[in-house]
Amino acid sequence: MKIDLSSGIIEGVKQAPSSNFDSRPLGVRPEALIIHSISLPPGQYGGSEIEELFCNKLDCSAHSYFHALKNLKVSAHLLIRRNGEVIQFVSLNERAWHAGESFCLERENVNDFSIGIELEGCDEDTFEEDQYAALDDLIRLLIAEYPQFSRSRIFGHSEIAPKRKTDPGPNFEWSRVR
Repeated sequence: MKIDLSSGIIEGVKQAPSSNFDSRPLGVRPEALIIHSISLPPGQYGGSEIEELFCNKLDCSAHSYFHALKNLKVSAHLLIRRNGEVIQFVSLNERAWHAGESFCLERENVNDFSIGIELEGCDEDTFEEDQYAALDDLIRLLIAEYPQFSRSRIFGHSEIAPKRKTDPGPNFEWSRVR
């Protein structure tokens, strides 16, 4: 993997462009990493539903859980599947819509200055070795390319939005990334 800094695209990973992004504020570069978890439907893995959600192609009539997602416009920069496959949805230079109402590094609007990585999973399950390996590779790459990044600037969605979110959940092994 390698980041093309001019485009914000990670070479060597699958690309699934999402339209759910906008520009970062002028002069703002990524300086925090937010780790999320997602499975659609909850607790089910390996389907195309996460990609479909981030690319506005989810058939909300296909499962009762999806009704609440109708018209939702969300994205993340990256998704790490259970098998370690990395999929990029949004350029690292752009603002993905992953954090929602949140607070981090003494600031609001966390999407402005963060990169969002989703892990295919849920609070109740453990994550796979392949996911931790891919996540570690991405963290090393981000630290090498963005001098303001460090392992002390990695946060869970639950830490930046504690009243709203619980992911990546109690089974995520923080000692493996910090």
